Amino acid sequence: MMLARVADSLYWIGRYVERAEHLSRLASVMLNATLDRTDAGTQAAQLARAAIGDPEPAGDHNPFEAARDLVFDRERSDSVVVSLSRARENARQVRDQITTETWERLNLLFLRATGPQAEHAFNSNAPDFLQEIIADLHLFKGAADATMSHGEGYRFMLTGVHLERAQLISRLLGVCFSGAQGQGIDDHLALVSILRMACALEPYLRVYTADLHARNILEFLLFDEEFPRSIRYATARLDEHLTHLSTGREIGRGDPSRLAGRLNARLCYTDVEDVEAGGASAILNSVELDCTGIHQAMFETFVAYPLEMRLPA
Repeated sequence: MMLARVADSLYWIGRYVERAEHLSRLASVMLNATLDRTDAGTQAAQLARAAIGDPEPAGDHNPFEAARDLVFDRERSDSVVVSLSRARENARQVRDQITTETWERLNLLFLRATGPQAEHAFNSNAPDFLQEIIADLHLFKGAADATMSHGEGYRFMLTGVHLERAQLISRLLGVCFSGAQGQGIDDHLALVSILRMACALEPYLRVYTADLHARNILEFLLFDEEFPRSIRYATARLDEHLTHLSTGREIGRGDPSRLAGRLNARLCYTDVEDVEAGGASAILNSVELDCTGIHQAMFETFVAYPLEMRLPA
């Protein structure tokens, strides 16, 4: 059985890496949207800012500065450099549990984002800098998949990835389709920007061709079973990994696999008509709350459980 601190570190590596990738993509979309000096470009930039918890731009804090702060601001607990720093620190603590290839990829990425030339590189060519960060994060995930044993440790890491992804995508969809920011989104550029924030433009076009409608985007990012960044796909993987991790453990009603299975089942038997009838905010808020509950149950089950529960009588 894996040590609690090891499981916790691997889980948080997955969460922080996924968070850094998502925020890098939001920053990239925010910058690209501002190149189009139209109402649609402004709306797309506002949606990106709202998705990171900054719905009301302050004063002359322009989108470029907002994107730079999202990447480099160490006062923000969710900035890219903070997320990468925490991922690397957790990886350092469990260096013996991950492969050399995985560690080197994460370490090189950390040095690229925090080195003395990082902010200069961003100021010189922000889109390329952000795309390199995203590409390096993909390489890290690929190295982990190709070189790590797919046992308990790998499952803890992927549980963190998919839990974070489900929360981030539900938060993005909530901003875009259930609040004041998301009322009446029908502009082509704004809809394209939403898909790019979720790395979903090309997969969406293969399913729906060039028919861009808010309803189809909501359905795709909520319920598509094959797209790896849909909420349905993420919750199915959560259910799968937590079921394996919970097998053989006496956990009881606080079993995180039970909570993940219930969330996955709800999405399996819900469709876009149900969402429209009850409002998108209802199901998206429910996904966020359930993910928070799964996180808490994981902590109580695998990290902070009472010692007497794991010692033989």
